[in-house]
Amino acid sequence: MPFDYKKEFKEFYMPKNKPSIVTVPSMNYLAVRGHGDPNEEDGEYKKAIGLLYGIAFTIKMSKKGNHQIDGYFDYVVPPLEGFWWQDGVEGIDYAHKEKFNWISLIRLPDFVTKDDFDWAVAEATKKKKQDFSKVEFFTYDEGLCVQCMHIGSYDDEPATVALMHEFMEKQGYVLDISDQRFHHEIYLSDARKVAPEKLKTVIRHPIRKSR
Repeated sequence: MPFDYKKEFKEFYMPKNKPSIVTVPSMNYLAVRGHGDPNEEDGEYKKAIGLLYGIAFTIKMSKKGNHQIDGYFDYVVPPLEGFWWQDGVEGIDYAHKEKFNWISLIRLPDFVTKDDFDWAVAEATKKKKQDFSKVEFFTYDEGLCVQCMHIGSYDDEPATVALMHEFMEKQGYVLDISDQRFHHEIYLSDARKVAPEKLKTVIRHPIRKSR
């Protein structure tokens, strides 16, 4: 059975639909940065997702080619994730999606090195005849966070976020969103195939102890 990060690390990918505190370790990701409304047809965000999956599957399928990655084991490509922020806005203003800045992400297995990543970009560029230069090897140490499983439309997230913030304050924490720590979403459902009211999204916010 391929290794499935969602099942093996449930504390990061399958939290309950009530808030909890978690410390997230440093992880390596594929990342593409961009700006604008994620719902725009043929927009920057949807193109970014295509780039990410192009590299993710080049790495996953490397086992069938000449580039053998040291320590490789078969795995399920982890879910799509995103960091989101808007200039001059504390938190997220869902009414102005055109002002979103984002980093779209897919977690990399620990055995994937920067050299393996560079190989995958070159390989995908050659085979798919496409420019993958926007994809970067991104290391992020997220640290202490409050998180919750949100079930429903993305536009309904503020209610879940309010519960998270109420919970963290009762536990003696304050929100710590900054230009280095972000509103974080992990997408466990395919929005093209799942009804909005059934979408499952992990929402995670950085926190710190209140002084």
